[in-house]
Amino acid sequence: MVLAPWRPRPLEDALSSPIEEYRSRGYAIVRGVFNSAEMAELAAAFDREYAAGLRHGRSFRHGNLHYRLAEDAALGRIVRLVQWSSYHDAVLNRFRVDPRMLRIVAPLIGEDVKQIINQLHWKPPGAAMADFAFHQDVRFRRPREAYRNLAESYVQTGIAVDRHSRASGAMRLLPASHRLGEVALAGNRRVADAAASEQTLLEAGLDPSRLVDLALEPGDVALWNSYTVHGSGPNTTAHDRRLYINGYVRAADCDRGEWAWRSGLPCPLGPPQLVHYEALHERPEPHYLDN
Repeated sequence: MVLAPWRPRPLEDALSSPIEEYRSRGYAIVRGVFNSAEMAELAAAFDREYAAGLRHGRSFRHGNLHYRLAEDAALGRIVRLVQWSSYHDAVLNRFRVDPRMLRIVAPLIGEDVKQIINQLHWKPPGAAMADFAFHQDVRFRRPREAYRNLAESYVQTGIAVDRHSRASGAMRLLPASHRLGEVALAGNRRVADAAASEQTLLEAGLDPSRLVDLALEPGDVALWNSYTVHGSGPNTTAHDRRLYINGYVRAADCDRGEWAWRSGLPCPLGPPQLVHYEALHERPEPHYLDN
């Protein structure tokens, strides 16, 4: 197959409306950031990581690198997500500090940026439970004193590797919910592998009729606020639904994380820094987990 030359419009033009939308609605989409050849390269990296996870056979950790596996009632053993595979995969590392990603987040958080999320997410077709319950990302920013001014200093991004629709388990978001502050959702229940029940929203006094689907095409980049309420349902299509999630934070407002850019220049990954694996320094060696 011969790929047509890629001639994107200037990213600054594409960003003017998404940045305004992000600020008013708590999420936005920048369309066509990456081309089809780049998405094929990213998809191949996802495939390598999925195969690596299955070879482990169960959940595995080595420093910040983490393969989370699950036993699915319909498909058997699957890889649910991988954290920080950028430490060993050059393709994934390149995408996380691509200059286009900086141009997307810099209007919001500047050019001195740390990264606290680096995750590969899969929703295989036909999986019995690949949902994420409705939640806000602020729930996972612990300890709180290490993450300051989260409403303004943190931006979550997701690169769509496949088409995202309601049928394939696209994220569902509640517009302007980032203005509500922290909302009690799901109590202490798990977010991963829990159904995105609208009843949870009703119990919190939120209106599920206002939910919108985050419809994406391969190469689109979504961004959302740490207080934006969101979740996602099952994938009922015949194709995978993969999402490359990178969470960025204004460096001055975060005591943890890996540097992504300093003064707008990409930073290489060195020895793993403390992010959310609290035992990083006590147990950095490769080991298997119970779940």
